[in-house]
Amino acid sequence: MHRQLSFDLPAKPALGRDDFFVAPSNAMAVAMLDASFSWPSGKLVLSGPRGAGKTHLVHVWASQSGARIIAATDLTEEKVPNLVSGPVAVEDVPNIARDPQAQEALFHLHNMVLANGHALMLTGQPAPNLWGLTLADLQSRVQAATHVALEAPDDALLAVVLAKLFNDRQIMPKPDVIPYLVAHMDRSFEAAAQIVEQMDEISLSEGHTLSRPLAIRLLSQNQYEMSLESDPKDD
Repeated sequence: MHRQLSFDLPAKPALGRDDFFVAPSNAMAVAMLDASFSWPSGKLVLSGPRGAGKTHLVHVWASQSGARIIAATDLTEEKVPNLVSGPVAVEDVPNIARDPQAQEALFHLHNMVLANGHALMLTGQPAPNLWGLTLADLQSRVQAATHVALEAPDDALLAVVLAKLFNDRQIMPKPDVIPYLVAHMDRSFEAAAQIVEQMDEISLSEGHTLSRPLAIRLLSQNQYEMSLESDPKDD
């Protein structure tokens, strides 16, 4: 079969406030980011599954508040003094659960940001009581923060997420693709990101249009591979 040359161009996600679709599963989180809302503890923990929109909301908040954004794994003691002069968002805090030095840096950042009267946002996939931070003082402070969770998507939100993911890659599926995916795919943001990436790759490499038959083929293939993983045969 003839295969076209493909170029793996990175998708550029749109992270503005107008690009975020408000649904029942995320309405509380969006409300918490309103400029008129003051977090009772001065800090907010935003949790939710991968792809739920945590990073998008972090960027929305940062654009409104002037906050600095840093990944928890990039945080060091040396960087703390340059961050505490304003609001700060630290992403994916559970990723440092086994890094004592990064936890110490976050602990000092937490205390200094709040002492200076600024707001602090922390993000992670599970609820904060499940972050497993080994620095007890840091874990207790995390759990004392105001917490809001992004929930699994309903049909309307999943359709918008798929449309946005296709748009971020500057590709346009046929009109019947997204309704079919919403009705038959696993109901998660991670699954949405995976299927859009797969459709884009096949479209580029094999020259297929983003059609319903392609969606059917990929979902069937993914389900078959999952069945093999869940029921491995003995050699």
